[in-house]
Amino acid sequence: MLKIGLVGVGGISGEHIPVWEAMENVELSAICDIRTERMERYPEKHRYTDFNEMLEKEDIDILDICLPTYLHADFAVNAMEKGIHVICEKPVSLKKEDVDRVYSVAQKMNVKFMVAQVLRFWPEYELIKEIYDTGKYGMLLSGYMNRLGTCPKWSWDNWMKDPLRSGLVPYDLHVHDLDFMIYAFGQPISMQSHRSKRPEQDYISAIYNYEDFFITAEAAWYAAPMPFNAGFRFQFEEALITYVDGKCIAYQNDNTILDLSLGEVGGSGSLNLPRTNAYANEIHYFTDCVLTGKFPDKIRPAELETVIGILNEI
Repeated sequence: MLKIGLVGVGGISGEHIPVWEAMENVELSAICDIRTERMERYPEKHRYTDFNEMLEKEDIDILDICLPTYLHADFAVNAMEKGIHVICEKPVSLKKEDVDRVYSVAQKMNVKFMVAQVLRFWPEYELIKEIYDTGKYGMLLSGYMNRLGTCPKWSWDNWMKDPLRSGLVPYDLHVHDLDFMIYAFGQPISMQSHRSKRPEQDYISAIYNYEDFFITAEAAWYAAPMPFNAGFRFQFEEALITYVDGKCIAYQNDNTILDLSLGEVGGSGSLNLPRTNAYANEIHYFTDCVLTGKFPDKIRPAELETVIGILNEI
């Protein structure tokens, strides 16, 4: 039975905690947050307001870090130096040098470390990588990715609106799509970006150029109360693949339309994507790596460094 500790009972922990609680052969035994009221909904857990006290008193195998961005690297190093495996919410840091720091400690202590870049585990996004890798619909010609919503007003101490603690839209939203690009297609040849940044809102539009295609990406915290939405369009030689409002559709050049999320609707060959929780996928993957002794190399440090390097240019 693996013992799990979680630090940071904020918004994203609501995606992680149910996964841990539903898994077999693991126990989410301890949680930590400086706000006691955030932990009241989990009376059966050992609850701490001091992280070091939790590490001293609990026998933890895996630590799940759901803290504000600027705390990720230090808390990860602290836990790994005590022999604890660590899964950490994205991004690993606002500083490129922290990538080598955390991975060096993981190697030195012989523990597993992974940044939870969730799009690498999201079925619709994994499908795009598979289509690209296999050439199922010919060459990729262009892509569009978006991640748009309203400016966050709910974060602890308003940390998300502090550029030194969150990195704002580049590190909170755009990091998802950029990380997926680096994972699926490699490092772009060049990039051009435009940004409209004001105290009450932050918008980015960027074009990433590859040898045979380009990808346009948008990310925003609007001042207006726009509901959050994220999706993509990828244009291949023989089909357009879209992901809009939770539905993944293949518009094939032979006039066949396939709903890839729900199964075949217009002909044979639907990929019938599984109904899965990407947060569960990443947590299960990391846990399996801990149990089997395999390092979680689906997320590679060189790719994380590339992402941070590009984000720092926006």
